[in-house]
Amino acid sequence: MYENHWGLKRTPFRNDQSPETYFSSSSHQSALLKLRFLVEHRRGAGLLVGPSGAGKTRLLQALLPETGLSAAPVVRIVYPLLSPVELLSFIVTELGAEQSAFAGPSMDLLLRQMVERLRQLVAEGTPAVILIDDAHAITDRLVLQSLHLLLNLQQHPGVEFTMILAGQPDLVTTTRRLPQLDDRISIPCVLTAMSAAESAGYIEHRLQAAGATEPIFSRAALQAVHELSGGLPRRINRLCDFALLVGYAERLGLIDAPHIEGVSAELSLSRAA
Repeated sequence: MYENHWGLKRTPFRNDQSPETYFSSSSHQSALLKLRFLVEHRRGAGLLVGPSGAGKTRLLQALLPETGLSAAPVVRIVYPLLSPVELLSFIVTELGAEQSAFAGPSMDLLLRQMVERLRQLVAEGTPAVILIDDAHAITDRLVLQSLHLLLNLQQHPGVEFTMILAGQPDLVTTTRRLPQLDDRISIPCVLTAMSAAESAGYIEHRLQAAGATEPIFSRAALQAVHELSGGLPRRINRLCDFALLVGYAERLGLIDAPHIEGVSAELSLSRAA
């Protein structure tokens, strides 16, 4: 709606996963390097934690192309509130293992199918990667034990895969509830909020990727966005997108700090209503 007014080719702050919109802060770059090492060297399990909106999902999407293992089968679990059998069954199915003719597969059968399939993938040169989003929501000790059991499969000859648990900072507490699982995590990664300079760089990067050739946000506006968003990408996206819409409606030529403060207050009121 507002793209023509601001001289843009597309909406700059939408949930866009294209490579050209990816911005790497120092925290993201550090985490990406660690996870790349984890995957390439098959070091078992990694932990990626950060506050909501810090960009964990976006970082994971950027990970595999960085490793050169884009052909590797990836099992992504976005709803981890499953029973142990449901969890293993989902992974086995996503890995493309041959399904048993038996109804209601047992844990033993699922593990046998998984070991066989994981060995096949290693033989093909495409070891699996298992990503578990929102892992902080797992409170069932039996599920945590199942994850530990999965990692134990790496002790079988010819079985190699990578598991990454991603979630909010509470995930650290969650894994520590089961020391056997916590001990298997070889690479911990922590995402933090962006600095003021990184927030400004992020906004300008997204605008340029959308076709901007002239400044749209003043320096004071960029600082205001950082302060009001806490340097978290998701909050920056929401605030900047709404600021562009309001600026278009008001026929502004440049967005300044008072406009950012105004749209932030309006967003806060809408969430409180």
